[in-house]
Amino acid sequence: MMTVDKRFNFLFHFGRYLQMMRQAFGRPEKFAMYWKETMRQTNDIGVGSLIIVCLISVFIGAVAAVQFAYQLDGQLIPRYYIGYIVRDLAIIELSPTITCLVLAGKVGSNMTAEIGGMRQKEHIDAMEVMGVNTAAYLIRPKMVGALVAIPLLVTFSAYVAIVGGYLASVPTDLITDDEYIQGLRSFFEPYNVFMMYVKAFVFAFLLSTVSCYQGYYVQGGSIELGQASTRAVVYSDIMILLADYLLAVVLTV
Repeated sequence: MMTVDKRFNFLFHFGRYLQMMRQAFGRPEKFAMYWKETMRQTNDIGVGSLIIVCLISVFIGAVAAVQFAYQLDGQLIPRYYIGYIVRDLAIIELSPTITCLVLAGKVGSNMTAEIGGMRQKEHIDAMEVMGVNTAAYLIRPKMVGALVAIPLLVTFSAYVAIVGGYLASVPTDLITDDEYIQGLRSFFEPYNVFMMYVKAFVFAFLLSTVSCYQGYYVQGGSIELGQASTRAVVYSDIMILLADYLLAVVLTV
């Protein structure tokens, strides 16, 4: 009965999460070993997610351009505003948020399954017997890899979304090439790029650590591991959306 209560006790899980993070930032036993694992995680997260990020971003920009062209039809607002809206929408909101929501499903569930499988096979217990700080070795490389790769993916996503908006609006004669370029160059605020990177780093930290937490403390067999992977995606998405709102409030005041 106590186990069931703890499972739904926010303070219990939050405290255990903080304890895990404290251990994850412990002193590394062997720097070369951590460096190699961090590079592997960065490559898996970054290169392994390029295709899905590219596909999503193209359609994000394309749909935004078509929808705003429809909304502006018959209005007095200049048509070049389509490029301006697509650019800012991709940079401020769509690229960091949608990209990280998708990566929470792809990357987060993979992190949970990898660490959870090691927990179930007692690899983590064996490493702890040998004196290895398992939280640092298993979680920190994934977290650092996410903090490096995901902002780069978000940057790539914003660029591809703008290209997608161009492909959906200019060749279809919604607007001209000059109008779209004029919109991209109009009313640019460098602060919006800063907001994009703040969101990218916060979202990367959340999806990586929440997913690792679910795998690190998984108990039971394959069914429980599948449930942990599902919780990792759901909780990461919830935390990303909540952080998105809070950052929007804080950064735009």
